[in-house]
Amino acid sequence: MGIKFKKGNWLIDYYVNGRRKREKIGPDKKLAEMVLKKRRVEIAENKYLDVKRELRVKFNDFADEYLAIHSKINNRSWETGDKINIKCLKCFFGDKFLHEITPLMVDMFKIERNKDVSNATTNRALALLKAMFNKANQWGRFDGNNPVKGVKFLKEQARLRFLEKEEIAKLIENSAGYLRSIIILAVNTGMRKGEMLKLKWRDIDFQRNIIYLYETKNGEKREVPMNDTVKTALMKISKNEDSPYIFCNKKGLPYTDVRKSFFTACSKSGIINFRFHDLRHTFASQAVMSGIDLNTVRELLGHKSLEMTLRYSHLSPDHKKRAVDLLGSRLDTFWTPEEKTGNSVKIDPEVRILNTNT
Repeated sequence: MGIKFKKGNWLIDYYVNGRRKREKIGPDKKLAEMVLKKRRVEIAENKYLDVKRELRVKFNDFADEYLAIHSKINNRSWETGDKINIKCLKCFFGDKFLHEITPLMVDMFKIERNKDVSNATTNRALALLKAMFNKANQWGRFDGNNPVKGVKFLKEQARLRFLEKEEIAKLIENSAGYLRSIIILAVNTGMRKGEMLKLKWRDIDFQRNIIYLYETKNGEKREVPMNDTVKTALMKISKNEDSPYIFCNKKGLPYTDVRKSFFTACSKSGIINFRFHDLRHTFASQAVMSGIDLNTVRELLGHKSLEMTLRYSHLSPDHKKRAVDLLGSRLDTFWTPEEKTGNSVKIDPEVRILNTNT
């Protein structure tokens, strides 16, 4: 009998009446040692019960465990995301055990939650609940089927708000200090707010005109090309010799948010119903309308799949025309030089078809 660490979880191993038993406990070694000790006592006193009968974990307790062990460690925006949704989930599911929660209950939660919030917000709570049950299974707290698996999520209406060229110029004009540079970077690179605020001078290659992003949303390193506008904006920033960060206060600490100053700049510019993240939409929208192909935009944005980038496809009304024009130029063998210039005589369509088939 003993404990073993495998794939991020501690496992305990013991024998009962000659039969080997294994349990997945989770990432907590001390907990694994405690459970193993308890099993040994139960076996010695002939009081061992089937493990499955002991999986009576209350939702409230597991929710707190999930928030502390998983969300706070792996989700940088846990306070504005998981924390709020978990509070809502705990209010509905209360002291029920995990194995008591059914797909019907999840559907009932979906209906009740959707009375107060949008479809998108409701779906975020459902997605979190699904992830919690997956983790509960992985940690050995739950051994049934995920009750969210068969629940249909609500349809969401994609929000796509972006600025026109005149609005971009006005917003930059009404922005001051570090915010001005950040907005210039956002509309010229499509970088996320968090990516920009964490930028360090060592991440900038002025010779190759590349910005290196080491901390991204999907955890993958990304290279962002700089145009002359971005390069000039960065070179104008006064460097704090006591800090590695580009956007930092006098003490050298990086800014954590620009919400207040950003909303002030939007108000001065007469721009309403606009979030900072919409600057990323602005970059993508303007890029597509400039004729840049969707796959290149996908790479610049750091999207793993083209599906997320397709929301901008309708902004390029002539992209289909360019495609068929390109095909036409490649297959342009059906007309004589006279016909192309409009000087040809009229030919019966049936004759033309006959001739092209010979």
